[in-house]
Amino acid sequence: MTGRDAHLWEIDHPYYCAEGNYFKAGQHEQFASWQDFTAETNFIDGDRDMNFLIRWDWRKPGFHDWDGDESLLLFFVLQRKAWLLSKQIPVTEADEPAIRAFLTECAQAMRATWEPLLDEPAAVPAP
Repeated sequence: MTGRDAHLWEIDHPYYCAEGNYFKAGQHEQFASWQDFTAETNFIDGDRDMNFLIRWDWRKPGFHDWDGDESLLLFFVLQRKAWLLSKQIPVTEADEPAIRAFLTECAQAMRATWEPLLDEPAAVPAP
């Protein structure tokens, strides 16, 4: 099963990313829901290169030794400021299509950065 076939909560990333920023406190923000995150931040419609998503983790009870509340963790680097920060958002399975669309856009920005070193050309997204 590929990542495209799996639910986002079934994907297990190697290693982990610490929440927040080791060098500066207060860089981990929690939201009430996916809808609140999309309404309250510029990370949804903002510049994908400036607000560069470097990692995401969907934590769901029963998967990957996680027994907390179901949530999505997003890890960003704000490249112009060399600033690492994270967002934690309670999510449900019903949020998956919107989250997958957002993550796909972010992945395309990351792919464009690394494209010169990748073996295969990027797939052209459907309109």
